[in-house]
Amino acid sequence: MAEKNKQSFEEMISELEKIVASLESGDVGLEEAIELYKRGTLLSSECAKLLENAEKQIKILTRSPDGDVVEVDFEEN
Repeated sequence: MAEKNKQSFEEMISELEKIVASLESGDVGLEEAIELYKRGTLLSSECAKLLENAEKQIKILTRSPDGDVVEVDFEEN
């Protein structure tokens, strides 16, 4: 069973940045690089899901044609 991720979005991004730096440095062995790549892929996927959910929750205030301020979903704008 997959372990629930208890990291915040910011913590996941920070870890992902460290993984990318490690992989780009070339100082890790093949096995470690594969494990880092797997972890990075998981983190990237989790971050994308969080961003998608956040976009769904964002409301934008805009003016209707008659001048009233109305709230619309982020995706409608």
